[in-house]
Amino acid sequence: MSVARPTRTRKDSAPSKSGRKAATAKRHASTPSPARPGAAGHRMDLLEAMLRIRHFEKRCVELYSAAKIRGFVHLYIGEEAVAVGVNEALTPEDAIVSTYREHGHALARGITAEAVMAEMYGRTTGCSGGRGGSMHLFDASRRFYGGNAIVAGGLPLAAGLALADRMRGQTNVTCCFFGDGAFAEGEFHETANLAALWRLPLLFVCENNLYAMGTALARHEAQTDLTMRAASYGMVAWTVDGMDVEAVEQAAQQAVEGIRTGTGPHFLELRTYRFRAHSMYDPDRYRDKAEIEQWKARDPISLLTDHMRENGELGDKELARLEQRITAEIDHAVEAAEQAPEEPVENLLRHVTSSSAEAVS
Repeated sequence: MSVARPTRTRKDSAPSKSGRKAATAKRHASTPSPARPGAAGHRMDLLEAMLRIRHFEKRCVELYSAAKIRGFVHLYIGEEAVAVGVNEALTPEDAIVSTYREHGHALARGITAEAVMAEMYGRTTGCSGGRGGSMHLFDASRRFYGGNAIVAGGLPLAAGLALADRMRGQTNVTCCFFGDGAFAEGEFHETANLAALWRLPLLFVCENNLYAMGTALARHEAQTDLTMRAASYGMVAWTVDGMDVEAVEQAAQQAVEGIRTGTGPHFLELRTYRFRAHSMYDPDRYRDKAEIEQWKARDPISLLTDHMRENGELGDKELARLEQRITAEIDHAVEAAEQAPEEPVENLLRHVTSSSAEAVS
């Protein structure tokens, strides 16, 4: 469970293959493990967080099929290790900017399943007041700034948040999630350039699930080495096994620590895979079924549970109790959402226009 590829720094030219291996081994050996109440207990927390996302997403499939939730729904099944591992490295003061596939990011950040599910239903008790839905989850109290429906649309926002924190003299980090498809958008390149130029405290997290909607990476990018391209802007960048939650956490912790010391932005390419189609509307005819099964064999939840079983940290009864508790939590979230009120029609223009009195205040 280690970082998959070596780091390239902003000042160094590309080292030789043997030199890269030596530098990587030294870098990892000197990186302290994050403080934990115990490795076994911490792994249990990681497992619980991933299972919460998985059960939430499976319930969304049921509810969407029953026409209880509507609109575009992009599921996070298969990518749970990314959201959970990265969030473990962040503090409540750090900021997060997400994508339209953000249920997992929101839950890992600590937004309750009840608040997220109510938002899926479009109810006033949702984290965005029922106005955002699946693609626009938002919670300023947790510095979770979306949920953005536009590919790469969150990147400039993340740069602004990072710049604001830096100008205030704060040591906060802004973490921006985005997919491999963002590399085809100008916003990524503009943001990467300015972040490196101004040495912004920004963590770029690329969730490379190999497909930009229905287009394979090799079909939309002439150069598929995303880490190398990010490093070309003068930032520390490396690739990580995005199906291994502990490897993700280790890499994110290392990156965040580097950013806090003032070394500028860092880039992580997390190689992962979505087990479901791009969205619930997508018939998913562009991927080989054998490819999907190969990735499912590396299910991040199964990888962690197998590791814990081998270490004697997890038994069948303990896992069953954990699953039951999470199921009950999701059941409660659905029940609360279905009973929550819808916004009255007379509030249609609330947060859209303001009266003169509100404008003055």
